[in-house]
Amino acid sequence: MATTDIAKRVYDHTWKLDPIVRSLLDTDFYKLLMLQMIWGLYRQVQATFTLINRTRRVRIAEEIDEKELREQLDHARTIRFGKKEMIWLAGNSFYGREQIFAPEFLAWLKDFQLPEYDLRRAGGQYELDFAGPWTHTTMWEIPALAIINELRSRAALRHYGRFTLDVVYARAKAKLWAKVERLSRLPELKISDFGTRRRHGFLWQRWCVEALKEGLGEALIGSSNVLLAMDSDLEAIGTNAHELPMVLAALAENDAERRTAPYRVLQDWQRYYGGNLLIVLPDTFGTAAFLRAAPDWVADWTGFRPDSAPPIEAGEMIIDWWKQKGKDPREKLLVFSDALDVETIEQVYRHFEGRARMSFGWGTNLTNDFEGCAPRRNDGLKAISLVCKVSAANGRPAVKLSDNPNKASGEAREIARYLRLFGADGRVEQPVAV
Repeated sequence: MATTDIAKRVYDHTWKLDPIVRSLLDTDFYKLLMLQMIWGLYRQVQATFTLINRTRRVRIAEEIDEKELREQLDHARTIRFGKKEMIWLAGNSFYGREQIFAPEFLAWLKDFQLPEYDLRRAGGQYELDFAGPWTHTTMWEIPALAIINELRSRAALRHYGRFTLDVVYARAKAKLWAKVERLSRLPELKISDFGTRRRHGFLWQRWCVEALKEGLGEALIGSSNVLLAMDSDLEAIGTNAHELPMVLAALAENDAERRTAPYRVLQDWQRYYGGNLLIVLPDTFGTAAFLRAAPDWVADWTGFRPDSAPPIEAGEMIIDWWKQKGKDPREKLLVFSDALDVETIEQVYRHFEGRARMSFGWGTNLTNDFEGCAPRRNDGLKAISLVCKVSAANGRPAVKLSDNPNKASGEAREIARYLRLFGADGRVEQPVAV
């Protein structure tokens, strides 16, 4: 694959619209896996997804032109899955399984179109909602975030000259390569690109993946970005996300059903997938609450992905739970993915080495770390914590508690209600940088 001169491409914006999202495969793999299950079991459910800027000091609506944002969102709605893409989804093996996507699902997916959106400005922020069938609105999360993050990057770079851009990208490349050299010293490292949602830009993410592929070799086990996995001949990596238990809890008719929602999600998942796709995401309503009430069969799953608690503390909690269930942690997998950078990866790797199998999903600090690369301070190049979360299901409010209260989402009174139901054990307030 020829390497694009990113600086020249950024400088030469001579076309009317330079689309940020050019393929519906430019999304995270877990979206397609979840979509198949949603289509199979919950296609009548209506779900709303809402943009949330956790970095409130950054006034996105003052950085990004509304007309440009609408043009990019409108363009994304014109995209369909291509013939080559459909053949690849049907014929490729994922996680060692052939035909993981059912022919009936792929036949439906062939004509998929992103639904309409609702965009408003308020207090220096954009209010962006996607309402409609869950089968459709779920697919807006990743492209919406990618579009807004890349528009921020473009705005921040717009006034730089050709040589300044060259230097900015050269510094960013050198910075990443220094990280790669450090990570290459970890002998049993297993790492994936998880950087789609908050990337600096698509071309930059592609460069980062190619750099990891050369610099880390077999330690790079894949990319969560389906398009890059296809184009780079890598494994598409991903399992499930918080939206599944959030929606099922919102649909629950009573508190008893709400408490069991996280486990009913896993039962649904097991009906569709198995093996290395059996990874538990335990922190939607708090990891401590999840482990306290988890049925014994959950311990038979391949592993856990602790997401919002401090990684070492969360890993220790899960290892203790495995031991209580009579399982050998050395045969289990811990997938770490929350705000990782090279220092955290090194620390966690050395802490759990020989005690459990490990994998790392490297996200924002892989694909959007331009700190110190501009000739002078440029806050537009600093990554922010931008998410797009399910906010309602069939008209009922959806909630995420998280192990970090600063990452909770939902109406304040609903969060309070869920806390009374699940408890606040193990929740540790931490700054959310990305």
